[in-house]
Amino acid sequence: MKEKILELLNKKHDYLSGDQISRHLGISRQGLWKHIQELKDLGYEIEAVPHLGYRLASAPDRLFDFEVSRSLHTKFIGKKIFYFDYLSSTMDLAMQKGMQGAPSGTLVLAEAQVRGRGRLGREWFSPKYKGIYLSLILRPDIAPASCPVLTLMSAVSICEAFKSLLHLEAQIKWPNDILVNHKKIAGILTEMNAEMDKVNFVVIGIGLNVNNDKKSLLPQATALKQELGQEVRRVVLLEEILRTLENNYFLLQEKGTEEIINKWRNFALTLGSRVKVDYQGKHIEGQAVDLDSDGALLIRKDSGLMQKISSGDVTTCR
Repeated sequence: MKEKILELLNKKHDYLSGDQISRHLGISRQGLWKHIQELKDLGYEIEAVPHLGYRLASAPDRLFDFEVSRSLHTKFIGKKIFYFDYLSSTMDLAMQKGMQGAPSGTLVLAEAQVRGRGRLGREWFSPKYKGIYLSLILRPDIAPASCPVLTLMSAVSICEAFKSLLHLEAQIKWPNDILVNHKKIAGILTEMNAEMDKVNFVVIGIGLNVNNDKKSLLPQATALKQELGQEVRRVVLLEEILRTLENNYFLLQEKGTEEIINKWRNFALTLGSRVKVDYQGKHIEGQAVDLDSDGALLIRKDSGLMQKISSGDVTTCR
């Protein structure tokens, strides 16, 4: 009911009488007042004036499921959303939901994570109401070996959303880091549930620094607030990222991996650079040349031999 009240108040920027709202929704005036109080408790500023009615003055910067879905307009991503004020980890819950049969496009959102995690067991700092912390369940029709391309697809989608919505240029450090002005602003974690030749589902986790205060950031990290000089409305950015993700997912399904990899090259920070890679207990150094069709990094070593790296920790040599 709260969602329906917000929908009415959002449609009319002037006052809307309590009688009109009550009759439209089929509830009593007392019931309406109760729902209005609940919305105020959630952070919505709703003005109530005798003989005029109610008016929505402002909405909180929260990623409520009904706020995200209201203007999302996607075909399948975000049709089912699990929203929490805080979680231990969105990845853990999304993996559980995937095992329980949650449909492709199911989204898990949290305003804060107690134990948010990134690649290689690293922690992702997830302060409350400051960032975007999500995990998305997908059920792609691709081979397990091609799943790393989903990480590339997600990175491309974030960069494209930054560019279209915020006019901000970002770059991708293979395989999963998004950088702005050479500082990390987002990370991606992809986990898969698969059989030998079949992907059951994939969970894509995204952690994005949005309105973080400078003092809370590591020296090598940044946030959109720091780069733009102003706060960003998180729900609008999230919707743009999800729409872009869906478009690129359809592109991947229809055209194959090469279209996504071509897009990735346009944002690549790694390619053309001399890099060091810690990979399966080995130390590899050489020039990052390209990606193969499954998203693995191709490195030309000093010996001239080409090394294929499917995962690892990459450092660019200065």
